Amino acid sequence: MPCTVTYKTNDWGSGFTADVTIANGTSSALNGWTLVFDFAGNQKITNAWNGTATQSGTRVTVQNASWNGAIPANGGTASFGFQASYSGSNAAPGMFTLNGAPCVRR
Repeated sequence: MPCTVTYKTNDWGSGFTADVTIANGTSSALNGWTLVFDFAGNQKITNAWNGTATQSGTRVTVQNASWNGAIPANGGTASFGFQASYSGSNAAPGMFTLNGAPCVRR
């Protein structure tokens, strides 16, 4: 796989924070990245750090910040986080894409 995404949450029942780490599994460094995923429920991002997050319905798009756009080849990583609210369940996103390529979720 071209990338692996580690998605870890700290959930308190009506909101949560998420720490997301992207690992580049290719032999080429990335210079600029966009990670896209869909929430499974009604989660709404309220703020983000180390990336710019936009949301339309359940679809979330996160672009790198000016200081973490380069991800080295062969396992290099970049991380970002966000805070969100929700009601009901807070299932993790099932699929992520990095610059259009599918990623494995861990």
